[in-house]
Amino acid sequence: MRTALTLLAILAATSSAAFAQWTMETSNTTADLRGIHSIGGGVAWASGTNGTVLRTEDGGYVWQSCSVPPGAEKLDLRGIQAFDANTAIVMSSGPGDQSRLYKTTDGCHSWKLVFSNPDSPNGFFDCIWIHRTGYGILLGDPVKNRFAVFETTDAGKTWSRDKRDGLLIGAKPIAAFAASNSLFTQFPTGYMRGFVTGGAGGAFLFERWTSGKWLRTAIPVGGGTENSGVFSLGLRLTLPRCTDCEHPSDYFLVAVGGDYTKPNEHSETAAWSGDLGKTWRPAQTPPHGYRSAVAYDPTTKTWITVGPNGTDISSDDGKNWRALRPDAARHEAADADRNWNALSLPFVVGPHGRIGKLDDAALKR
Repeated sequence: MRTALTLLAILAATSSAAFAQWTMETSNTTADLRGIHSIGGGVAWASGTNGTVLRTEDGGYVWQSCSVPPGAEKLDLRGIQAFDANTAIVMSSGPGDQSRLYKTTDGCHSWKLVFSNPDSPNGFFDCIWIHRTGYGILLGDPVKNRFAVFETTDAGKTWSRDKRDGLLIGAKPIAAFAASNSLFTQFPTGYMRGFVTGGAGGAFLFERWTSGKWLRTAIPVGGGTENSGVFSLGLRLTLPRCTDCEHPSDYFLVAVGGDYTKPNEHSETAAWSGDLGKTWRPAQTPPHGYRSAVAYDPTTKTWITVGPNGTDISSDDGKNWRALRPDAARHEAADADRNWNALSLPFVVGPHGRIGKLDDAALKR
């Protein structure tokens, strides 16, 4: 009888654990993970320190360890962009020559170095984004008082420097943060793109193809120190299926960040824009600490943001946030909500090989 009751207890606990907000997954690595890209169909790629690259083809049930790109054994791979189960580009971040791009086309069995920081010994790669059409953009810290921005039109095979107006940083110290590879947003029509910054203060730099130059607006996120600013940018279409999407009201933008040296400071940690980034308003109820990544979950119509001290969600487009706490009654781990770096839903990654998968049921409580 005792054996049967024990078995029932185990089964009940196992069943309850399925309701966890982030269901913990086995990564088989202790690397600090900052790069994550879920492309759908159960395929996702992750990357981190010591040249670590992981891949799953079954929705995270098994994470496969990839070969280390040549010469990347000590590099920090902070960004990854995947095209399918076999093809991906990974970005290393570091001073000078430690910033590189590697590409695989055979399911990460082998890698080819496709681009190295041309500004070495200066410069530092922060974020990479490549569209399925082959157009992509790469952002680096300012060199000679100007943001380093590079473009590709052939899925990362070749890169050219963007020399258009508006990338000069001026007198104030401004930089970008290689925290979660989510500084960019590309509007679906392709007629506009933008990225967020930190340093002396959060800012949104954006370019409309018709203008031919980069424009800039201030974002009320961060305390104006070199350690603070915007760390992540998310976009939501206001129309489910937008065909032209060139009106400001067609988009909603949310920016998160703060001061990464003060993870529990909750002031100035989020802002939102409903007019294509022309104006920004601070969150009325901000996330309860510094946040490094934000994403929109269309299934539950919920914004999600993560950081070292927890997870917050918003159902009103970033105006108000509430903490998503682990539920002990559902046998959720006490740290299920925290120690996260980057998002690409349904996955989240963090230090020491942490990978979680979102259970939408947690957002509906």
